[in-house]
Amino acid sequence: MNKQIFIALLCCLVLAACTQTKQNVQTTPVIAPPPAEDLEPSVAENPGSLFNPGNAGYLFEDNRARRVGDIVLVNVVENSTSELKAETNTEKDSTMNLGVQSAFLRKTIGVGELMGVDPLNMKGNVGEAPIVQFNNNSKFESEGDTSRTANVSATVGARVVKVLPGGLMQVEGGREVRINEETQILVVRGLVRPRDIGPDNSVLSTQLADAFIEYYGKGVISDKQKPGWLTRIIDNVWPF
Repeated sequence: MNKQIFIALLCCLVLAACTQTKQNVQTTPVIAPPPAEDLEPSVAENPGSLFNPGNAGYLFEDNRARRVGDIVLVNVVENSTSELKAETNTEKDSTMNLGVQSAFLRKTIGVGELMGVDPLNMKGNVGEAPIVQFNNNSKFESEGDTSRTANVSATVGARVVKVLPGGLMQVEGGREVRINEETQILVVRGLVRPRDIGPDNSVLSTQLADAFIEYYGKGVISDKQKPGWLTRIIDNVWPF
């Protein structure tokens, strides 16, 4: 009876290794715009002219983003390839011999010579054989290769959230697309110079300073790419 219970528990643990558990992955949330405030329309005073000095710049400016709240299109084009190869070869050979050729300027030293009487003929000859002989030979060889390739191409709208004193604009934007229980999220942050914004009000992601680009997914496909919880526990505690 105990054997059957043990086998049943073992089967449950094996099946549980194939299950998936939802984890709270620390990911950057999609940037949401601040809620709009419902303000009562106020009647503007009649300036007495069709020309408004507050909007004088719009007559000569283009549609490029330059103020807080403006929208700029960020073309995410990231192509990165890295390859690293390391090889190490070391070898060390050492030999040590410790012997006594003479002691107190004598080739023989024994109890009889020290005491003046040697009935057992214990001369204590000092020979060529070493007292201690040590040989050590160590060799180490290692080789490692790593390569990584990443390609991302997307377009996301970002808002100007801050204009720095030097003219740099801090932009933030996010896009969330949900298809068949799978959500793809793209988040972009960075600093952009006004001169880098093109006539079509777009900028390349490679022109962003302090760029932060995160592209991840949540859903069934993302869960299937993770091992089961029991498999992860065994991998962490298995010493080999």
